[in-house]
Amino acid sequence: MSHARPSGSPPPTAERYRARLLRYVYRFTSGDRHRAEDIVQETMLRAWLAADLDRHDEDRRIAWLYRVARNLAVDAHRRDRAIPVGVIPDGMVHRPDSAGDLADGVATRQVVRLALAGLSPEHREVLFHIHLRDHTRAEAARTIGVPQGTVKSRNHYALLALRDQIQAA
Repeated sequence: MSHARPSGSPPPTAERYRARLLRYVYRFTSGDRHRAEDIVQETMLRAWLAADLDRHDEDRRIAWLYRVARNLAVDAHRRDRAIPVGVIPDGMVHRPDSAGDLADGVATRQVVRLALAGLSPEHREVLFHIHLRDHTRAEAARTIGVPQGTVKSRNHYALLALRDQIQAA
């Protein structure tokens, strides 16, 4: 298929329907006028590149324009949904020390998850209360139902075991 229009001018049908296409696409973009204009512009470009579009009757050309515009709007919507809002906490996105790749973070979490799975349930429980819930040893001891010394000991040995498992990974 040739990508150059013989006359170099936009197809008359496409230009006549630009305003209608814009109103049509505007509904698909949740009121985002700039996004709608971008989609209509891309539709116009595709109409301009479609050398055989002028061969069809006007009804068929109009249907083609609306179909292309709708498909472009759906594609844009899918791209927007590809990474759901809130997956990455704002604090992580804007931290200067987060220069690492997102994939590195996923790999690190997987290593930590596997290392935690290798610990005893008692060690995981102590780590959970002290390091994730920010409990003091006394609070963790009360919650778990063991003496503070046991919490201190379990935390110490859990961290050693966790460190060994992560280094082995």
